[in-house]
Order: sequence, then C-alpha cells, then structure tokens
Amino acid sequence: MEFKDISLLIVAGGRSMRMGQDKRWLEIDGRGMLERLCIKAARQPFAARYLCVEQVTPVLQQLADQYGCELITDQVAAQGPLSGLAQGLAAMPTDYALAVAGDMPFMTFPELLPLLQRATTEPGWQAVLPVVAGRWQPLAALYHRALEPACQAALDRQARRLRDIIEAVPHGMVEFPSRVPFFNVNTPADFRLACGRMQNLLRELPLVTISAPQSNTGKTTFIEGLLPRLAARGWHVGVVKGDCHGYDVDERGKDSWRFREAGAQAVAVVSPEGYFVQQRTHQRASLMGVADLLQNVDLVLIESRAHGTAPQLMLWRGTGELTLTADTAAVFAKPRPETLTEQQAHLYDLDDLDKATDVVCFLAGHC
Repeated sequence: MEFKDISLLIVAGGRSMRMGQDKRWLEIDGRGMLERLCIKAARQPFAARYLCVEQVTPVLQQLADQYGCELITDQVAAQGPLSGLAQGLAAMPTDYALAVAGDMPFMTFPELLPLLQRATTEPGWQAVLPVVAGRWQPLAALYHRALEPACQAALDRQARRLRDIIEAVPHGMVEFPSRVPFFNVNTPADFRLACGRMQNLLRELPLVTISAPQSNTGKTTFIEGLLPRLAARGWHVGVVKGDCHGYDVDERGKDSWRFREAGAQAVAVVSPEGYFVQQRTHQRASLMGVADLLQNVDLVLIESRAHGTAPQLMLWRGTGELTLTADTAAVFAKPRPETLTEQQAHLYDLDDLDKATDVVCFLAGHC
C-alpha cells in the first residue's frame, strides 16, 4: 500500500480552546501551521485530500483550493476530532485514510509509511496507530472506511472518545522511536517550544541560550550540569558566555598579555592542545557570530543575561522580574513562580537537569 492508494483527512476543526486563539493560523517560520501541513500533503500523491473543519470560511476555502483539498464540515458543531474523522471516512473513495491533526509542525508523511506497510500485512485491522513509549497517537493514524458507522454511532450517543471506538474493533499498533513527529501545539507553551525548535532547524549550528533576569541565578552551574548529560547523548557542545563586565583570559606578564598591552588588536596563542584568540572590538561582538567560530561542535550553549538569541531557557530563583519574551522557550524555576501558568510556558524545576537536557535536545532539532 502506498500514498496513492489512500485518502488523506486533515482534521482541523478550529476551536483551539487551550490556545486562546485559532491555532491553525499561528505562524512558524512565516507560514501558518495548517498551511504548512497542506504544503506537505500536496507533495504526496494521495488519491484524495480532505480538510475536515467545523465550518467553512473564505480563507479556509482559499487554502483548500490552493493545495488541492476538498472541504468537509461537521454535521454538528463542537464534537471534536471524531466528527471530522466520521465525515471524512464517509466521503472518501478509498478503503483507507490517513487521518492527521493540523497542529503537528514536525511530522512528515514519509515517517508514517510503516502504518501503511502494517495495514498491508493485516487487512482485517480497522485502525493502525503509532505508539510512542506506550502513548497512542490517534490523530496521526490509518483508518479503514468500515470504522465510519462506529464513529457515527458514538457521535449519536454523544460519546467522543476515539480510543473507546478503536478498542472495540480489530486494530493494531506500530512502535515509533520518537515522539517528535507527533508533537502537537495545543497551548501557547507548546507554541514556544515549537518556534524554538524550528529556529534551530533552519540553522547549520543549533544554539540554545541560558538566560536569567538577574545575576547570581546559577546559569554557569546549570550549564555545568548540562554538559556531561549532553555529551552522554552524543553531542559535542561549545559554550559562549556573554559578560557585561569585561574579561581577561591571560595573566599579567605573559607574552600574550604583553602583546595586548603594547597595542595589538588581536592576539592568538596556539599550542598542541588547542588555541585561543583574543580580539579587540569597538562594538560588542554578536554571540551568534562568535558561536560560528567554534570548531568541532554540533551544539552551542550561550550564557547571557540580555544578549542571547532564541531559543532561550529562562532560569529564575525567586529574585528579579520573570518576564517572558518571544525568545523564551521554557522556564526552569525554584521556587515555583505564582505569576506563571503552564499555559503560558512550560515550567520545570530549576534542579531538574535531566528534563533540561531533554528540552535542550528537542530545541536543538536532532531528536
């Protein structure tokens, strides 16, 4: 079974209750999430493409026309994704449909080919779902048209839990190693993480800034704890530190110190173990520019209070004003700040370095 043999159902109702606004139009790298998915879908030879929404609007109709989709609307409003799935299964011309949510910015369709391969070997299954570490992914799954009556019956009795329907019919699972393709954006906090990861996917060298609203928060200690954990996962990490007080990397009286004192604009010292370059500048150098000078690294952590770049992990230890910026991807705090909610930004304990390592790896774009 191939993509040309099945239909595609993009389930994107549009209520976005936890986001607080219609997330279909939130832009990542200059395009709305729903349009990004439609672009990916247009590149695959699906037998039919359907955009399943709660109601038709001119902008949705334009999007569907532009990318070769047919709009399908819910018969009854506010029924959740089950309604879109039921309407799509009833309309499609093929035996199987791939149903995907419109809020998964990192999913690519070739990643889901194992579902089609499994359905070929198990033709009696009415649903084939990805599972990651025991968690079902029902909105990135393959469904047979025979499931439609069960979906409609559930809607008639006002039952909307898709898992209950699947468990009542022959179905199967395909284990996936990573949750990243199925990362979905439900809240502003999720959107922060997604934007941070996308920024790094567009770079040759991923960067993550460790920042804090006030000095003596523990940025250096935090990075010290991250480095061995990241190394254990195979990362070669460089560190760039921003310092507003100036610095001196050499001892008084050393040859390099004497050259600098004599007026040299730049001094380099090379040894069998490595080298350093000290360069005088009239303006503060870009931290990203300095990061690009590092060799033999595949990830750079930037320690900076005010001059870092996105994505940033904000550290907070109860002092200083905790303010979220557009660059803030997540917050690590102790004590828990009363002014911040999980809807605004993902919040973790400042001492949870294992979770911090997970977040950095996600933001770096290589997991």
